[in-house]
Amino acid sequence: MRLFVSFVLIASTIFIGTFMSDASESRAQQQSAPAYAKWGRIAMEKVKERYQTADIIDYLHIGRSVGNKTSTEKFKLWLKEGNREFGVFVDITFDNETEEIVNIEFKETDR
Repeated sequence: MRLFVSFVLIASTIFIGTFMSDASESRAQQQSAPAYAKWGRIAMEKVKERYQTADIIDYLHIGRSVGNKTSTEKFKLWLKEGNREFGVFVDITFDNETEEIVNIEFKETDR
């Protein structure tokens, strides 16, 4: 009987330890994604729609401007189209409550 109880205790400890380890890894992965990641994906999607023949070769999150009703995430993407390389500033303005996109602005730059 003691052997059976010991086996059950060992098995449950291993199971709980594995479960807790998996849960901790999942939380760490969720926490490692920056808050602006969603907006960065949208910025890249919209740039690809606008510049269909260009490749995105670099990406920079500039920052967030927070307002009372809306906020703006700012990015700079570096593109290559043939022999031409250029930057595109992308500003995504969204509603603070609903996160609905209000406006997206694009501005090309050679720097």
